[in-house]
Amino acid sequence: MSNKWFDIISKEMQQPYFADLAAFVKAERANYTVYPPADKVFNSFNLCPFDKVKVVIVGQDPYHQPHQAMGLSFSVNKGVKIPPSLQNIFQEQKQSPSSGDLTPWARQGVFLLNRILTVRENQPLSHQNKGWEIFTSHILAELYAVNRPLVFMLWGKQAQSLMPEVKRADHLFLCTSHPSPLAVYRGFHGCGHFELANKFLQEHGLTAIDWLLP
Repeated sequence: MSNKWFDIISKEMQQPYFADLAAFVKAERANYTVYPPADKVFNSFNLCPFDKVKVVIVGQDPYHQPHQAMGLSFSVNKGVKIPPSLQNIFQEQKQSPSSGDLTPWARQGVFLLNRILTVRENQPLSHQNKGWEIFTSHILAELYAVNRPLVFMLWGKQAQSLMPEVKRADHLFLCTSHPSPLAVYRGFHGCGHFELANKFLQEHGLTAIDWLLP
């Protein structure tokens, strides 16, 4: 983990809300199966250093079925069936990769942040309102304050509710419907967000993201 992320997360861990959150997650792991594994909860931070972030994609909570969640929003482990929302993302990109592992994106500067970082098996949103939302709001606030070009992809009303009141001129916000099967036709299909993100990055002298996966 980069020094900047370490400093930010360490500061959060000293707050009272995080002590309550950590105790809750510990108790959940003692009594239930919780995803992702403990060593993958902060995977997005480990794979994408703070000063390398170019694009931020905000998800909701981790996948809740075995072997899926890996600490990156929308991503699943290799060998796992690609979930519908991720299939729709790939369809928008006109690609059909063999795996839904988005690690190559993270290594290029795509910060794949879920709003909630843990979940009980088979119970979506079971760790809602336990403190993760405070934590990830603070993480986003750090990114919103960055004095360099960044792209934020906010899909769906929940993600868009996190948009800052004051937006920096050197940040691009791309908003549309969520890629889930229930909402994908409300704007996600044909949104062109991945092309728009790369155009913005290149216009600001940055290397485009190679979205294509093997």
